[in-house]
Amino acid sequence: MKQSRRHFVSSLGRAALGAGLAGAIRPGREPAPPLPGFDDPDFWRVVRLQYPLTFERVYLNTGGLGPAPYAVLAAVEQTTRSLQALSETGHHLIEETRPAVAAFLGADPDEIAFTRNATEGNATVAMGLDLRPGDEVIFESHAHPGGSFPWMARQKEQGIRVRLFEPDPTSAAGNLERIAALITPRTRVIQVSHVTAPTGIRFPVEDIARLARERGLWFHIDGAQAAGMIPVDLHAIGCDSFATSGHKWMGGPHGTGVLYVRRDRLDAVRPTETGAYGDDGDVHLPDRFGYHASARRYEVGTRDAASVVGLGAAVRFLETIGMARVAERARTLARTLQARLRALPGVTILTPASDDLAAAMTTIRVEGVPYRDLYRYLLQEHGLRCRIVSERGLDALRISTHIFNQEDECERVAEAVRRARDLR
Repeated sequence: MKQSRRHFVSSLGRAALGAGLAGAIRPGREPAPPLPGFDDPDFWRVVRLQYPLTFERVYLNTGGLGPAPYAVLAAVEQTTRSLQALSETGHHLIEETRPAVAAFLGADPDEIAFTRNATEGNATVAMGLDLRPGDEVIFESHAHPGGSFPWMARQKEQGIRVRLFEPDPTSAAGNLERIAALITPRTRVIQVSHVTAPTGIRFPVEDIARLARERGLWFHIDGAQAAGMIPVDLHAIGCDSFATSGHKWMGGPHGTGVLYVRRDRLDAVRPTETGAYGDDGDVHLPDRFGYHASARRYEVGTRDAASVVGLGAAVRFLETIGMARVAERARTLARTLQARLRALPGVTILTPASDDLAAAMTTIRVEGVPYRDLYRYLLQEHGLRCRIVSERGLDALRISTHIFNQEDECERVAEAVRRARDLR
């Protein structure tokens, strides 16, 4: 184990110093083989040291914005310096990074576009599908504004109809039934969050994809809370489109994201913005115009190549650890935290307890303590950075646990929540 741990630390250290970054983003590179036996606290303390997070407080809001490890910061800085030294755009670096990011999501390179965030990807699909007045779109009432607002805008401006279902926190089958019950002859689209932002409910996306195919409906996933938290295999899921942010659980640079549109469905999503680099060639004449044959049609103009390279480095960082291990670690911390909180009188956990329905987020209420007061108390008195949940009147607090978090931090949260009950 010690030899394997030393090898792991050495690998991460080299990446953080910049050596081997080209290998980390080399197109077609297979994920690193699993590392055996890394279930001890020492291993995860090593992982924690790969992040620039201050030790003066505990960061518990990866669901809002995830920190980037040193390897990512080094990739961005070195790429930026190299490109600035030559005053080059680095488009070739974007193309070299595309296969690695696509493989991480279980997609092909020509099926993904680089975006600024999940919101942009969601909007591209929502505004690009050909819908008529009266056509219906189904999604959950817990959808993040980045997933719901485009549909609401089309309802207001173009007369489509939004139909909402309340997530069932007790049953995957129950969620499938609630979606199926809303389908009518006018339904055109089903959208769900892979994992809901307010309460961390994990939807049965493979089953929903199967339902959508059987009914001839478009199925889109807002994956902002999935990629980097749990393994994602888009081809296996069978959805038509998927959008995620690179700067949450993936640990990529701020302002990075990915949009996936299945290859045989590309022509169904009209680009809502178009321009340079989204076309199919170098001859820019009216009678010769065409969109790029790949999802690159959704990328417009000059992009920050260094950020995309950084996203590739983030993917390689997670794959060095192994996504199955990443997911299990984050989930284990959530289980530990929930067990401690469940023992406290007056604390209600809104997140499902079942592993099939949840992942790495825990949303709570404390009886008699307003959620904003609870947020301020945990941050100001205990240095715990969480996130308020005001959506849909839930009035709660969300705690995200990722691979840089530690078991003793779960204890700190539980103790702080116990003391917070005195605020009543």
